[in-house]
Amino acid sequence: MHAAHASERPFDPQQALRLGRETFEIESAALQRLGESLTGAFPDAVRAMLHTTGRVVVMGMGKSGHVGRKIAATLASTGTPALFVHPAEASHGDLGMVTPGDLVLAISNSGESAELIAILPVLRRLGTPLVAITAKPQSALAQHADIVLDCSVEREACPLNLAPTTSTTAQLALGDALAVALLDARGFRAEDFARSHPGGALGRKLLTHVSDVMRSGDELPRVGPEAGFGELMREMSAKGLGAAAIVDQAGHILGIFTDGDLRRRIENGADLRPCTAAQLMHPGPRTIRSDALAADAAALMETHGITSVLVAGDDALLLGVVHIRDLMRAKVI
Repeated sequence: MHAAHASERPFDPQQALRLGRETFEIESAALQRLGESLTGAFPDAVRAMLHTTGRVVVMGMGKSGHVGRKIAATLASTGTPALFVHPAEASHGDLGMVTPGDLVLAISNSGESAELIAILPVLRRLGTPLVAITAKPQSALAQHADIVLDCSVEREACPLNLAPTTSTTAQLALGDALAVALLDARGFRAEDFARSHPGGALGRKLLTHVSDVMRSGDELPRVGPEAGFGELMREMSAKGLGAAAIVDQAGHILGIFTDGDLRRRIENGADLRPCTAAQLMHPGPRTIRSDALAADAAALMETHGITSVLVAGDDALLLGVVHIRDLMRAKVI
């Protein structure tokens, strides 16, 4: 067992709550001041990164390095090619990862990180543009940089004013601001974001089309308008979708009949056995195009309280059907 620290005291939940709230207050106030103090250096940095023919190489030591990794990931996922290179490793060979056309985004609160300072002359000889994020505009890093973004804060949220807290939050927010300005300048769209996140929920929603999930061919439940009630029920049961499309001889959609329609007719005491599909169908059903997003089919189902949507081509030609289970299986919903 570890010996108790001499200054250990009983845990005070109210003190913890007070410090937690104070941390939010200190950091939010610092971010507000940072936003208000942005100068022309910020659009200069955005322009330089936008026109870079290579990649944005992010560097930082310690906590600034952790922030730098996140900034590099955010840039890369929003249309700006970027990677993180550890400054200490750069001095031992990884500087070769910086190639002509790249731009370096260096992060250091003090601007005097020895590992960063050691490679600045090499970057200068390579002609690599340097954007610095630092709290010390007179530091060695700032003096070597082409563009300096001031991320200074009045105090850390740490009660001792020592642990990097407010300062790293400011660095991270500044990196996010750069990424947001860059994605706007590039005309980056939600579809572009989805392409870099194909495994995520957004990727599935924006990259999955109705044609990817719809039932077609022999899986498609359909009958002609002259089909009897028994044939209609057999087709619905065989295809297991709880609905059947009614189409003419050319395959154009005339209507739809669903389990819900069947239940409502029976509840009203109707004798359906002598009826044809044309008499039973709901004309003018909701349809969707095959090139629409599967998420749009899900929205259509939710809006109208239905579980399947017919897929129509030109002139209302039946191409397929999408059931809510198909959307769930594709993880669109």
